[in-house]
Amino acid sequence: MRIVSGEYKGRIFSPPKSIKARPTTDIAKEGLFNIINNSFNFEDIVVLDLFSGTGSISFEFASRGCRSIHLVEMNFTHFQFIRKIQQELNFTQIVPIRHDAYKFLKSCNITFDIIFADPPYEFKGIEQIPELVLKNKLLNNNGWLIVEHSKRIDLSELDGYWQTRNYGNVHFSFFR
Repeated sequence: MRIVSGEYKGRIFSPPKSIKARPTTDIAKEGLFNIINNSFNFEDIVVLDLFSGTGSISFEFASRGCRSIHLVEMNFTHFQFIRKIQQELNFTQIVPIRHDAYKFLKSCNITFDIIFADPPYEFKGIEQIPELVLKNKLLNNNGWLIVEHSKRIDLSELDGYWQTRNYGNVHFSFFR
């Protein structure tokens, strides 16, 4: 796992074998952040990273100068790894929250410019993520929800759907 751009470009992390998360591939991450860069100024946005896993996406946002990142991860081992890397790099703009992502969405009272969700690929209930985000009005005006999923998932019929981008087996569905 590595940071692909920004202040910490090229920094490599090796999650312990006890972490079962599947980090977003470098090619997919680079493509995703090129799309985001064309529409947002990283220094001005507030981000929510759900199902954070290794923290790879949050670290990428932080490396690019994002001012505020709320990171939600329920697994204790994953959360400890994220905290370790956050402290090593002094990413004070990351607010790590050990919580269930769905419960967090139901109780959250903050709005975000970008919400990124990367649940496990065979996760049941993925279609509830856009529903909860839109129902609870968690996106700022012109904000995006980005859901990472496998090619076997089709979210195009859900409210707020805008587009899907594919990077091999990694698919990103965008909602606004």
